[in-house]
Amino acid sequence: MNSIQLILKYFPDLTKTQINQFSKLLETYVFWNNQINVISRKDTENFYERHVLHSLGIAKIIKFKEGSEILDIGTGGGFPGIPLAILFPKCKFTLVDSIGKKIKVVNEVALAIGLTNVTGIHTRAEEIKDKFDFVVSRAVTAMPLFLTWVDKKFKKENINELPNGILYLKGGDLIEEMCTVKKQFKFHDLNKFFEEEFFETKKVVYVKN
Repeated sequence: MNSIQLILKYFPDLTKTQINQFSKLLETYVFWNNQINVISRKDTENFYERHVLHSLGIAKIIKFKEGSEILDIGTGGGFPGIPLAILFPKCKFTLVDSIGKKIKVVNEVALAIGLTNVTGIHTRAEEIKDKFDFVVSRAVTAMPLFLTWVDKKFKKENINELPNGILYLKGGDLIEEMCTVKKQFKFHDLNKFFEEEFFETKKVVYVKN
């Protein structure tokens, strides 16, 4: 089911604006992907499952409060940041990647679908000096290294039900990777929320700041 119907299956309360924005995503990414490759052809054929719904797995763990500021590190073509920005229009999303052409796609996609709460920045994570409520990402590196990238990037005050921290999309066995992490963390299995086979081993890892 490579269509907006897959998103509506799990998020049935979308507004007309959100439905329109999600619906435009595939054609917009196909257009830009033909010029700047950010998604594999196989994943384009499963776009709504492997990119959009996967990104929205974070929204099954937390409903960001209005005014929340979220940093997406190593966003690539805009995941998970762009789908989350559609779902949470009253939150501010900063998407960063060290590869400039990928950030060009991020900004062009946001413009094409009318997203006004997304800023794409071509930079390394370590260069970001602002503070955020949450940092999100999709398997850019092992967690111990990732933690060094996000050090001192969190606001002290919590406005969400979940304390500020990292929400990290990753698959497979993460026990060994997380064994050196000293911070409090929790695994959330996405197969509890999504029935598609793709999510069988996929998780959201929450690390409290």
